[in-house]
Amino acid sequence: MGSNSPLQVRSSGLTMGRSGQSAGSGASLTGDSRVPGTIHIVDDDASFRTALERRLKKAGYDVATYPSAQQLLDHLPDENGPGCILLDVRIPGLTGPELQTRLIEVGSTLPIIFLTGYADVRTTVQTIKAGAEDFLTKPVTSEQLLGAIERAMAHHESVRGARHRLDTLRAQLGTLTPREHQVFELVVQGKINKQIAQKLGATERTIKAHRHKVMEKMGVQSLAELVSIAERLGVLRRLSGESHQG
Repeated sequence: MGSNSPLQVRSSGLTMGRSGQSAGSGASLTGDSRVPGTIHIVDDDASFRTALERRLKKAGYDVATYPSAQQLLDHLPDENGPGCILLDVRIPGLTGPELQTRLIEVGSTLPIIFLTGYADVRTTVQTIKAGAEDFLTKPVTSEQLLGAIERAMAHHESVRGARHRLDTLRAQLGTLTPREHQVFELVVQGKINKQIAQKLGATERTIKAHRHKVMEKMGVQSLAELVSIAERLGVLRRLSGESHQG
């Protein structure tokens, strides 16, 4: 964002209301109703970064600022807590969309909100298709910006929660013995104890005991839950692929 940007007016692109309060934001700018988290601002305009940092801190967020895309790459944000990236499109060096691509390549899941004064359809479509949460054109009101941030962070928390649940399920699956794993795969394919016993050369009583341990270790009470876990972990897709190859 160059020094001639029209966004230098009205608090560098943040529309202000009376008494210096951001338009449309109301009392929520005190921060006592906001979900805490860290907002990472990437923009080469120092005055804009300062103005935006001040507004977001008033809203109750922690803020980190970066004058270039490379600086953020060199200091990748911690993703263990809620957060998002506010990213300008036109930055010297790596552009905003190029940074988005790099972050995807390194496995970052932090949501990105593009905030620019030079919006065009092609860039908007490109960044949204690549996974950006929103694309805002300056100047924006604090209400618009904070709303976009809250939606992005809520989505990020949902994704993080789903990833954590999958990690937990993978860890539970890893506690199964080789035989219990065989039983697990046959059970989720719909085999009954008698069929599993015949296939594995064991007694039905032994298979019943293994099946009980599988349910116990996976933390489920029903076959439906076990099948659901197998689906979420990709086990059923793998087994289906193997059966087609066979």
